[in-house]
Amino acid sequence: MDAQVAALVETPLRARRRADLGATRKAGEISLGLHRSGSPAVVDMLECVLLLPEIVSLLPDLRILLRSLQAFRSAGSVVINWLDNGPDILLRMDAEFTGPDRTKIIAFARAHNAPRISIATGTDLPEPAVILQTPVISFSGIPVDPPAGGFLQASREGEAAIIAATIAGLPKFTAKSRIVELFAGSGTLSFALAQHARVEAYEGDASAVQAQDKAIRLNNLAGRMRVTQRDLHRRPLQTADMAGAKAVVLDPPFSGATTQMRFLAASGVARIIYISCNPDALATDAAVLRRAGYTVRNATPIDQFPYSENVESVVVFEKLK
Repeated sequence: MDAQVAALVETPLRARRRADLGATRKAGEISLGLHRSGSPAVVDMLECVLLLPEIVSLLPDLRILLRSLQAFRSAGSVVINWLDNGPDILLRMDAEFTGPDRTKIIAFARAHNAPRISIATGTDLPEPAVILQTPVISFSGIPVDPPAGGFLQASREGEAAIIAATIAGLPKFTAKSRIVELFAGSGTLSFALAQHARVEAYEGDASAVQAQDKAIRLNNLAGRMRVTQRDLHRRPLQTADMAGAKAVVLDPPFSGATTQMRFLAASGVARIIYISCNPDALATDAAVLRRAGYTVRNATPIDQFPYSENVESVVVFEKLK
């Protein structure tokens, strides 16, 4: 079968809604931006044609806030996710946050209509410093309260393109059809998939599982969806767990799904949809499926990362009887 490759879907500039920034303090000077390639040095960001303008406009005041924090000694990070109701911010610093630090963070949240600002020291789990309103991100019309600093697709436009290509790649379903979803996160794809068949989702991050499970319960979707916490790198889903599934959908992290692939390839599931932002990992994992008799039915490239070598891909694999 000759694989059909769709035309490249291009996402616009100034649409990226997630920023994971490094921060350094040297001799009183604050740098907030991206790390120089292969170096811990942070290049101060004054403008960016990729990020939402709303995020860029926050950076000057964030520098002022960082300069005032006793928890920020020399190095830290700032994650900004722009949600439906504003910026959800995670400050991860290299010392303990003090009472005055928390007071300043609360004032910043109020001044910038940030629904939540969370804090963490070193590798500690985040805790909310202030919640002015419940943070909300909608996935296929379902409101989700996401974890602090949690993963989002880079842009709404990119997310919509990924969902559209995934749904287009699904097989025909019956009333009892079942989809197994691996690396499900907080439900970016899960809620869209549940509109077509029953979904059994698996995710390793506890906070992401809690967010998706809460949304499932609040929206009375328990009959259509189930999410389970499972580290698929250490405890990959076994072949028997996927038996009878009409399709498997997976969106693994950048490094791919190496440990899981052996069992997925042996499952014999007729339709596998693999979403990847790393062409090298995709090629490695696709080779495992190919050796097991799978062919590429179609593929959709999505340029979610302008000016970089990375491209998002939605690849539909099929195993013919």
